[in-house]
Amino acid sequence: MSTDLNTAAAPEPSPPCPAPDPPLPPSTYALPHNPRGDHVPPSRSHIRATVEAYLGRHAEERETLQSLLAVLDGADEPSSRTTLPGHVTCSAVIIGRDRRVLHIGHRVTGLVLAPGGHVETGDRTLLAAAVREVCEEAGIRPGDLCLTPQLLDVPIDVDVHDIDPNPAKGEPAHQHFDVRFAFYLTAEHPPALALQDEEVSGAQWLPYADVRSPTLRAKLLVAEMRGLDGRPEPVSASALIHDGAGRYLLHLRDDREGIWEPWVLALVGGKRSRDDASLEATLRRELAEETPGLKPTGLMPFAVQEATSVDGLAVPISVYAGRWSGDAEAVDLRDGVLLTWCTVDMLDRLRLSPGLGELIRRHAAEHPADGPQDGARPLTGEAPAGTELHIVGVHLHLQDKHGRILLGLRHPSSAFAPDTWHFLAGHCEREAAIDCVVREAKEEAGLVIAPQDVELVHTVHHVDSPNVRPRIALVFQARSWTGDPEVLEPDRCVEWRWWKPQDLPAEVVPYTRRAIDGILRGRPYSELGWGER
Repeated sequence: MSTDLNTAAAPEPSPPCPAPDPPLPPSTYALPHNPRGDHVPPSRSHIRATVEAYLGRHAEERETLQSLLAVLDGADEPSSRTTLPGHVTCSAVIIGRDRRVLHIGHRVTGLVLAPGGHVETGDRTLLAAAVREVCEEAGIRPGDLCLTPQLLDVPIDVDVHDIDPNPAKGEPAHQHFDVRFAFYLTAEHPPALALQDEEVSGAQWLPYADVRSPTLRAKLLVAEMRGLDGRPEPVSASALIHDGAGRYLLHLRDDREGIWEPWVLALVGGKRSRDDASLEATLRRELAEETPGLKPTGLMPFAVQEATSVDGLAVPISVYAGRWSGDAEAVDLRDGVLLTWCTVDMLDRLRLSPGLGELIRRHAAEHPADGPQDGARPLTGEAPAGTELHIVGVHLHLQDKHGRILLGLRHPSSAFAPDTWHFLAGHCEREAAIDCVVREAKEEAGLVIAPQDVELVHTVHHVDSPNVRPRIALVFQARSWTGDPEVLEPDRCVEWRWWKPQDLPAEVVPYTRRAIDGILRGRPYSELGWGER
């Protein structure tokens, strides 16, 4: 049974949709941004990536979509309406809580379809084009919509259909490659529609089984069995990390294209991917990608925070609270500018992502800091006045039966020592140093080492410049191990190689070379950067 919203009683209409290229609301999670400017269509590479993501779920349709793939291989703009014999269009599949899909009647064709149309210059992505179309044709604002957890930003359907010639516009017969994205309504009941009267004749909400497009109907019925039920759920996760002593860890976002509200302090986290088994898995993956070595304990769901994407979509975020008390400056930050600790009394002086200050205050009120806060004893992680904090790193000096030393070649994009040979190494987390070197050997190279087979053979106390923290490099040697070195973290190390001590390459990390020299000479300790002795 369909529902005609033109005749049914309805709430007050939504405010009009924004004009093209409006100022967008603050966002914590930015959708892909077109780096070439605001007045060009989505790039060919973006369209291809979107189609390939779809084919990753529907490999059986590759042959059916050969004509679309041919357009992507051609020279013409794939989404331009002048590109023949066909071009890319976009539609929005709007799903309500009752599992009904919005359809609108088109005056020119007489067809009843999901809202959609041609891509325009200024559409950053195909998804953004679909959001704009439903806003223009049906008056549903982006903030009334959110992505579905089952599909995220991957299309639910790509349909190829024929378009009759239009002599009045000088258009011959051609094809539309319609890329369709699914969205849930954020509210319990659909908003009142504001139909584009010159193009739209009416609207209906149809159950999945009555959806007019055969390909879309088939996809919806399959997705329904996998949980496509119209009920919004968080599609992103972030970590509210505290040290138990009143401090909270914040992440300063980049100042670059595609990041909304640059230089804003926010929480570490990100969007769910199709391979994540749960939102906790999403968060742990994001932490491993953005801040390897940062492993908070006791992660538990704390709150659901509402954010807004660059395209204005609602983004529910599951916030997990966890505990960690390490050195923020020592974390190997892969995304963003820096990590820093803050306290509740600092929040009013900081530029925070929307709602973050209230979230931290709520957590602080519900979880009072451990121990006295009046200076009776140092806070967790603090040191007596005048103490210079050091970063502790562990390193593995491994020699094979021929006396050769194992070194790894750092990735050319590495922030530290790119294209340079270095020990297998890592930063000490809240763990014993020997446990750390055993863990790093397994994670980075697949080597299994028993803790009792490890001994400290050298220590380097080094500093790179007066403006950075000094470091203590603990160099351990393993008497035995199991396995051959494998490249398991290719974003850090691109090759493992055994080197004769007398034939070391020229490009070796300086303190690594100093440590090797010290070990060969039987010296347990050396320094670097403090002035030669």
